[in-house]
Amino acid sequence: MTQALPKTKLITFEEFLAWYPENSQRRYELYDGVIVEMPLPKGKHERVVGFLASQTTSEFLRLKLPYFIPKTVIIKPPLHESGYSPDVLILNNDNLVNEPVWEDESFITQAASISLAIEVVSSNWRDDYLKKYADYEEMGIREYWIVDYAALGGREFIGDPKQPTILVCSLDEGEYRVTKFRGDDRIVSPTFPELTLTAQQIFNAGT
Repeated sequence: MTQALPKTKLITFEEFLAWYPENSQRRYELYDGVIVEMPLPKGKHERVVGFLASQTTSEFLRLKLPYFIPKTVIIKPPLHESGYSPDVLILNNDNLVNEPVWEDESFITQAASISLAIEVVSSNWRDDYLKKYADYEEMGIREYWIVDYAALGGREFIGDPKQPTILVCSLDEGEYRVTKFRGDDRIVSPTFPELTLTAQQIFNAGT
């Protein structure tokens, strides 16, 4: 599970950036003023992340879209003292000129800069299904995937009995519409409508 680092008070996002260890081998996020150390990823988790990054990169290169996947970028929801680092984050290079601090600080504040955010579920699954879902929706990120290859999430999200599931959350009039994909279902992505990728192919990447 994720564990908040000990501290005596809540901190601001700016304080979080100043605190963040340079060249850290660990990942940290900020949840409403509390620094949270992310769990060390397992091999299967990283294989799924790598597969998704390579597949989506191939697609936006094929379509000649002005997208790229950064090594380390933090998403800052404007209304909260929080900062998230998705497993896969596809940025729209054309909008970065509108980001107020992009040239000096590696964080994003505008939904228009984000083409797709993907979280691959691990032991802290409630963060992906609840907190990040709510903040990404409120921020206006147009597409968010929750990839639960190990069926860790709650039954209300992935069924009873639990089964590996991918939730594609696409923004519609300010709210996410959620479509679930399992097995041989082809992923339907508003960002990449021609993507030919099934849920099972993604799950198999972790084996």
